[in-house]
Amino acid sequence: MKQVLILLYIIFFTSSVFATPQKTPAYDAVLSNYSYDFDVEYFNFSSQGQQLKMAYSYLPAKGDKPVVTLLHGKNFNGHYWTTTANYLQEQGYGVLIPDQIGFGKSSKPTNYQYSFASLASHTHALMASLKIEKSIVLGHSMGGMLASRFALMYPSATTKLILLNPIGLENYLDYVDYKDTDFFYKSELAKTPAGVKKYQQKNYYDGNWNSQFEALTHFITGQIQGPDKEQVAWVNAKTYDMIFTQPVITEFSNFTMPVKLIIGTRDRTGPGRNWKKQGVDYELGRYDKLGKSAAALIPNAQLFELEDLGHLPHIEDFERFKAVFSKALETK
Repeated sequence: MKQVLILLYIIFFTSSVFATPQKTPAYDAVLSNYSYDFDVEYFNFSSQGQQLKMAYSYLPAKGDKPVVTLLHGKNFNGHYWTTTANYLQEQGYGVLIPDQIGFGKSSKPTNYQYSFASLASHTHALMASLKIEKSIVLGHSMGGMLASRFALMYPSATTKLILLNPIGLENYLDYVDYKDTDFFYKSELAKTPAGVKKYQQKNYYDGNWNSQFEALTHFITGQIQGPDKEQVAWVNAKTYDMIFTQPVITEFSNFTMPVKLIIGTRDRTGPGRNWKKQGVDYELGRYDKLGKSAAALIPNAQLFELEDLGHLPHIEDFERFKAVFSKALETK
């Protein structure tokens, strides 16, 4: 009888453990209890009458190798650059990984005018504080728009510009209706963990999913369930405005540094495609075409296309990304 009871206990205990899904921990606005793979420091400064903290990780270069500054996308933070940063360090490069104001572990002021120009200015000030006079600048997704603005504002500090599946290869308001921040705030508040996974699985990974992809959603789903949900939603809503009202594609001909475009051609990211202007039949987000058209606007640009990869080549297939990334780094 005793053995039967023990067996029943084991069956009950194991079935309870495996039947209960593990819930992502709740995270506050600045991801206080969310760990990054590298040590995080803070750059303190004043902007728009507010004291702000910009989180960053800095891995110094070896010898005379340059620094590569990695600029994250809108739905991400510096943490998703780990594999890229480790590869760069192995090659001797220095690596600077900031979380922009409004993102990651950095301050998230709600009463703030977010712009690519202001974020570029903060990044430049951070570099100056670390005595980084020049850098290769790599921007992914929304970070590509920021990297472009940075290169236009600080050409002497940008030795090379690398754009990895950047958004902003189209001037979105040419094709879509303008939406107020309240529209995006409502959308942000309606997000659910299941919805985040569904969106990323479909739009980033062509229906595929694994533990690495899942882990990159944890900070989002944790903040959805966290104590600062409304603050995070409002800041996320405000930063959408930059994407639609501050185009960079119109200034691509002004780049004076070498520019490399790395494009996963399966990508179909097209902000605003669900509210296109009446009568517009233009298809947003055709990266199989956008890479070529963007490269044609940039003096002496070099285009690297990765067939069958989507919006995050450095996450989806790092080995394939690494092969072209190394060429982009080495070529003039």
